[in-house]
Amino acid sequence: MAKPIVAIVGRPNVGKSTLFNKIIGKRLSIVDDTPGVTRDRIYGDAEWQGKKFMVVDTGGIEPAGGDVILAGMRAQAQLAIETAAAIVLVTDLQTGVTASDEEVAALLQKSGKPVVLCVNKCDRVGDVPPEFYEFYNLGLGDPIAVSSVHGHGTGDLLDAVFAHIPAEEFDEIDEDVIQVAVIGKPNAGKSSLVNQIAGEERSLVSDIAGTTRDAIDTRVERNGVHYNFIDTAGLRRKSRVEDNIEKYSVLRAKMAIERADVCVILIDGSEGFTEQDSKVAGLAVEQGKACIIAVNKWDIVEKDGKTMDSTRKSLMNDFSFMPYAPIIFISAKTGQRIDRLFELIRYVHTQNTMRIATGMLNDILADATARVQPPSDKGKRLKIYYMTQASTKPPTFVCFCNKAELFHFSYQRYLENQIRSTFGLEGTPVRFIIRERGDRS
Repeated sequence: MAKPIVAIVGRPNVGKSTLFNKIIGKRLSIVDDTPGVTRDRIYGDAEWQGKKFMVVDTGGIEPAGGDVILAGMRAQAQLAIETAAAIVLVTDLQTGVTASDEEVAALLQKSGKPVVLCVNKCDRVGDVPPEFYEFYNLGLGDPIAVSSVHGHGTGDLLDAVFAHIPAEEFDEIDEDVIQVAVIGKPNAGKSSLVNQIAGEERSLVSDIAGTTRDAIDTRVERNGVHYNFIDTAGLRRKSRVEDNIEKYSVLRAKMAIERADVCVILIDGSEGFTEQDSKVAGLAVEQGKACIIAVNKWDIVEKDGKTMDSTRKSLMNDFSFMPYAPIIFISAKTGQRIDRLFELIRYVHTQNTMRIATGMLNDILADATARVQPPSDKGKRLKIYYMTQASTKPPTFVCFCNKAELFHFSYQRYLENQIRSTFGLEGTPVRFIIRERGDRS
């Protein structure tokens, strides 16, 4: 089961992003005095009293706004509300209760989800000021005084939130389940693949593109390994997305990618590569997910002894921005190579979560810089002091150097290729963070 989600909502500029950053313990969400800086949902992992959960920061909700961007922000916030186990409504002590606060509170009450009222910007220590009690008028129970800048009251806030989330939601979190999102354009056979894997009609299958609206979870076990397959709505061009229901479907598909460990990018083999396939793949790459390119409907493709090799070469050219992704040819209808697909999912997930010792990394770095000199500019040569791995999912490496602007992208690619040639890292993107250090004598 996925971690319980706590959604932070409220009107613009009440300090939602500051509170979000304080809870997750790092500056992930952009904070600015300008209303509307946060537009999309931003997710972060957090832990409180030994319990792990996920926090989602949303754009400010302006119920009466007619602006297109504001409408999009409302849709994103509404989706966060629907998927949350509990909701934190953030208000601003300095402005008091506004009409927008009342409308958002009414919206949340209709959702039926547990809501905790946070009165932010209570920056003074001690008794709360008299205007604090005005927030009881929102009808959401006892408000909690918080200073998201200083961190005062965040513990009390999280205690109140956890009082609404059943303990079993935390107990059932299984870190060993591999989350697999099946993504692609409409009618590529995503639902058919999930049904074939599950051995039952888990998702509605139709020749009509867009039959799947929601992201549907299917738990399966194969050779002692547990998987959760997420069947998503097909992602098509924005110009083709017309009704509101489908807009929500696209949001849910993107959300499925966010919570997945591995993305299976499904391509219609009878139709071949399209520009939309690369856009769908780009979403997975941006999120740093392990990826597999699966060519479906291979059973109906007319082929000879060279068809698979030529198609593979063509796809490697089409997906040149992700040369690390393995390509497999399957049939969701007949079950062709489904066992091999499971093997690939396990393999790329292992690669995506691989951690490399600092000593081994620096041995590779020393060998690589001896083979190919780092670039120089105007007599100043790049010096790379050392490299270490900062995180996984995807593997992220921090390089400490004398001058970041000399660390050209082409040399980063060269180092990436050296690391991949030693450790594989197949199926996963690799990221570099460049840090400057003072010149050493």
